[in-house]
Amino acid sequence: MAGSPFSPSTVMSRLLCLIVLSLGLMRTATADENTDRMSAYLTQKFGLAKEKAQKISDAVQAAASKYSLPPALLLAIISIESRFKEKAKGANGATGLMQVVPGAHRGLLRNVKDLTEPTANIEVGSAILYGYMRSANGDMNAALKSYGGSQAYAQKVSLRVEDFAAVAPSQDGAQQSDAQAGMCAARPTSDRCAEPGNWANAFTVPAVNAAGLNGTATSATGLHTTSH
Repeated sequence: MAGSPFSPSTVMSRLLCLIVLSLGLMRTATADENTDRMSAYLTQKFGLAKEKAQKISDAVQAAASKYSLPPALLLAIISIESRFKEKAKGANGATGLMQVVPGAHRGLLRNVKDLTEPTANIEVGSAILYGYMRSANGDMNAALKSYGGSQAYAQKVSLRVEDFAAVAPSQDGAQQSDAQAGMCAARPTSDRCAEPGNWANAFTVPAVNAAGLNGTATSATGLHTTSH
């Protein structure tokens, strides 16, 4: 009978709701597990206090999910830019974990009161990187060059990603695959496209020679002209 709590349509609707709820709980549990693993690694490797490591890990996971970026990529950038020191200052006013330059991105900072605050800094830095990637039609190599100002910087980040890949897996495999496909689409023959399940290789960029490294303008990070 229509409207009966035991009608096929009602039972099916409830089953679908339960499935969706279960998937949501599983994803939350996985994200929490990844964050805990990431936090423990930052404490062990970089000597961060547990509370600070947890806050950075939470912010990285949130930004990675929002902008479809691998957490390991964001961690690699942070380690190079500031070595996880939220008060870090660099050339051209570069500030915080991801060394954001306020003067170059005023539009993204309208509601940011303190750029040294980890969550705010990672959110803005990730938004900048995502914007560069979209402008480059999904080419992450070009996006990293724009973010750091040189091919040498892009190369260094791609190598550093490998250090974090094991402790910062992607939250959403399907979403990450879509992002990786977008990065590779601009260069169909590029050897930067990773095999399935090995996404860290998607950020490998051509090696630079000694002349390229020596000829690069340096900043507080020692490798690039700050442009982010």
